[in-house]
Amino acid sequence: MDSTLSHLIPEVINIARASGQLILDIYEKGDFEEFIKSDETPVTSADLAAHKLIIEKLSQLTPEIPILSEEDAGISLEQRAQWERYWLVDPLDGTQEFIARSGDFATIIALVENNRPVMGVVYGPVSGVTYYAYEGKGAWKIPDMDESVRISTLKHEDEKQPIAIAISRRQDINNITRCMSSDWNYDLVPLGSAALKACLVAEGAVDCYLRLGPTGEWDTAATQCIVQEAGGRILSTELEPLSYNERESLENPNFIVLGDENLPWNNILTCK
Repeated sequence: MDSTLSHLIPEVINIARASGQLILDIYEKGDFEEFIKSDETPVTSADLAAHKLIIEKLSQLTPEIPILSEEDAGISLEQRAQWERYWLVDPLDGTQEFIARSGDFATIIALVENNRPVMGVVYGPVSGVTYYAYEGKGAWKIPDMDESVRISTLKHEDEKQPIAIAISRRQDINNITRCMSSDWNYDLVPLGSAALKACLVAEGAVDCYLRLGPTGEWDTAATQCIVQEAGGRILSTELEPLSYNERESLENPNFIVLGDENLPWNNILTCK
């Protein structure tokens, strides 16, 4: 087997699309059940159906590689620490957007090796857009079943130009603006799915995405690979790298997705 596993990307894209189509079918029919998980976040029968499909397909594709999904995350660090390589999955990123019928949700699949995301696939079922990357092989976008187009982050060359920030539709805008220096001007771009916002940074549509509040490692692993291969970074708001499979908790710190590392983020970001 190819030691990089980059040859698996087409199959993983197909799995993400199959999951996304399943979610979209449920979304269009409006026939789903909604539950509240122990952490008081919502989950639906669409999340669970997509989880089941992805686990089944990835297990067939690579039976030797373990899988960690948001919908089956109760695996201890003692057990996870034995994994040199594993799939990290969010079957339906943007469950609240799915429920609210905004269309801003996605399926996310990442491959993590030695605590580092090396493959990422993000599929938006409503738009039909796929983003993908493999470490050392660039970041790519497939617009609605079209040909792959290489993507790269935006280089912010004019300090007078506002910094475009992707933000959550459901986050208090005041919390975001409090975290950004008043010495700069900003344009706020609201969107639902965390993964789709990060991919906006990767393709150069916005300068950054600031996320304050709870997320899991499954929310950032795939997009971290995509963003890095496009020329950006995902860092905590302390401007430190995110970690994977190194703590008992799988919760991320507050983080920022940066398109242009050359901007003075130490001065721009004030909520450290």
